[in-house]
Amino acid sequence: MAVPSFCHQEMYPCVSLLLLLMGRGVLSQEVEVCSKSVVNSCSDCIISGAYCVWCKQLNFTKPGEQEAARCDTRAQLVERGCMEGDIISPINIFSFSKNSTLSNSTFDKDEPIQLRPQEVNLKLRPGLPQTFKLDFQRVEGYPVDLYYLMDLSYSMEDDLRSIKTLGNELFNALQRITKKGRIGFGSFVDKTVLPFTNTNPEKLNKPCAETEKYCQPAFGYRHVLSMTENKAEFEREVNKQRISGNLDSPEGTLDAIMQAAVCGDRIGWRNSSTRLIVLTTDDGFHMAGDGKLAGILEPNDERCYMDNKLYTKSNVMDYPSVGQVANQLEKNNIQPIFAVTKKMEKVYRELSKMIPKSEVGVLSADSHNVVELIENAYNRLSSKVTVTHDALPDNVRVTYTPLCPEGGPTRDKGVCDNVGVGQMVSFNVTVTADECMDSEMSFLIGPLGIKDKLKVSLSTRCKCECHDPVMVNNTYCDRKGQVNCGMCSCKAGFVGQKCECSIGEKDESSLRAACRKDNGTECEGRGDCVCGICQCYALQGGSTYYGTHCECENESCEKFQNKLCGGNGKCRCKNCECNPGYEGTTCQCKKSDERCRTPSGSVCSNRGTCQCNQCKCIEGYQRPYCLTCPACQTPCITKGKCIECLGFQTGPFSKNCSQACKSINEFKMVETLPPGKPCDVRDVENCRVFFTISQLDGEDNYNAQILKTRECPELPNIYAIIGGSIAGVAVIGIMILLLIKFLMYLQDQKEFRKFENEKQKSKWSQADNPLFKNATTTVANPTFTGE
Repeated sequence: MAVPSFCHQEMYPCVSLLLLLMGRGVLSQEVEVCSKSVVNSCSDCIISGAYCVWCKQLNFTKPGEQEAARCDTRAQLVERGCMEGDIISPINIFSFSKNSTLSNSTFDKDEPIQLRPQEVNLKLRPGLPQTFKLDFQRVEGYPVDLYYLMDLSYSMEDDLRSIKTLGNELFNALQRITKKGRIGFGSFVDKTVLPFTNTNPEKLNKPCAETEKYCQPAFGYRHVLSMTENKAEFEREVNKQRISGNLDSPEGTLDAIMQAAVCGDRIGWRNSSTRLIVLTTDDGFHMAGDGKLAGILEPNDERCYMDNKLYTKSNVMDYPSVGQVANQLEKNNIQPIFAVTKKMEKVYRELSKMIPKSEVGVLSADSHNVVELIENAYNRLSSKVTVTHDALPDNVRVTYTPLCPEGGPTRDKGVCDNVGVGQMVSFNVTVTADECMDSEMSFLIGPLGIKDKLKVSLSTRCKCECHDPVMVNNTYCDRKGQVNCGMCSCKAGFVGQKCECSIGEKDESSLRAACRKDNGTECEGRGDCVCGICQCYALQGGSTYYGTHCECENESCEKFQNKLCGGNGKCRCKNCECNPGYEGTTCQCKKSDERCRTPSGSVCSNRGTCQCNQCKCIEGYQRPYCLTCPACQTPCITKGKCIECLGFQTGPFSKNCSQACKSINEFKMVETLPPGKPCDVRDVENCRVFFTISQLDGEDNYNAQILKTRECPELPNIYAIIGGSIAGVAVIGIMILLLIKFLMYLQDQKEFRKFENEKQKSKWSQADNPLFKNATTTVANPTFTGE
């Protein structure tokens, strides 16, 4: 896209122009949507959304059609016949109030300019973002104020001796950084109350070991030396310092940092300087709530309490929270460097994560490396440019797109790393006002730890400028009103699109019928039927019912965490319309599919949808990734006919195998199957077919491996079967006969025994048989010899 010639003279208006074109869809492929709510006028339309425009063309709406039809996207209105010249769509207005050039790399001014522009005015249409460019260039030789804040508990005795000898090196290190460096000194121990410090009068006066001769009384925080360029004065005051002591390990570190931050006039911070606090300690820190151990209940109020260089509220006010300390450091453009011992490194790195512009360095056993540590930490801090803003007005959003130079990679939004002295970095700043503002408001934008700030004065454009000619008693409005942005503004006593209806007209039955939805209650009981159009009542809080029959309102949507639509969307006709990046019935979820992605990269295995970063699976499949379906039939059963068809071209699907078995995405014939129990089915030849099948992403998508060898039954031996059958019958017959014979034998035996028993019971008569007669003639055989 060619850049217009006038753009070469001043790039800032061109950036605004290009971004405006992007918002219009010339450079952007974003779909334009107008989500209308209550639209009774052009102004109502404009505040409904960034893509809502108004058609002021006369006779644009049809008879009986609501004037809300004039509100839609530009493309929709043009398609319906609205002329481009009759479309009202306010645009953002961007202007500079102060845009001085950046200072040269040589520091030749008392107030160098490092940030451009310095003041801008924005008049924004709600929902329409405005982007402008912010430049920052760190001037060479910028002043540095370094406040050395030292833990003087007894365990830091060696470190105190070292710092007394390092004054000259500290000043030399500052000279390498800048010719306008100053240094101050402060010390701290802890609150002088139990259980933090021994309150015995003797121990308060001398909390160190008996062998320690030079020990000062216990104290909370003491400011020793205000910012000075005098090296001798610094060394003199530091040499006066003596070690002290307390009871517990954590120290009153946060008390000291808070007072050093808020007591700017006592410390001597300059308005135009890089402000550093170098904190040296070998122990952790007490934080908000720990004061209750000593009966101190008053919370820290983040104010300065310094008398005779001592923190006077140490034993009255609780320790500040980490959040309070971070807030005051950012507010006063102070960058802390935590110089701590190795055992405390992890603790202070966690603290550094909560303080945006801070660094951590590890001290040697006696702190002799503190100068090198400070110099390295300063270089890291100054080479990292982090742009942010202070408190924003309600419903205003600001985002940053860094334009980091080569060699300075973008770490995250609003951050450029490895920025050298004198090197310029730029950021595209995008400001969006989501709703109308009652009055002009302002906020500051700038790099953390730097005094220079950009003042943004912001107001909104929520009214239409239709420039209608004065048309009193105009014929278009039936001489009963005047045209306002294409629609009639009727005189009192008249209503209608063209003021054609008089309130109190006798024959209103047909008009009232138009106000009933499904022949129900007129305007749903939420409005008055005026000339066939529902005029809806107002709700408490200023909003109104709306819709053709007043069926809609924007107050009864579901709440999440006691916020309508979770605070991440707008209620439209009882339903939540979520802001970009949110979803859910109450807009409670950030759009993300991170927890829905399987190791293969698919979302919910293509068997469900990701809602609120959780899979909603199709029926039968189970979360978290819709991988298993206990209620589903096993593919061993359902895919058997396809396996037979694909592997051996037999079965009911053999004629249209490729069509009937599309669900088998890929199959292989293999010599052996992988370990595990395979599936097997019987084919039409009664052979067993063995295979394995695995489901791919999707509801009906599989891969299969089929064993090349089937297991088929052998043909039966007919003769053996017949011979065997006959032999079997014969054997069975013989066995039956033998059984019958055996049973008969048993019966005979039983009867014989019965007979014998009866025989033994019988008694025979001993008399001769009267019928018996002896022989009368005896004949001898002459041949009988008697043998």
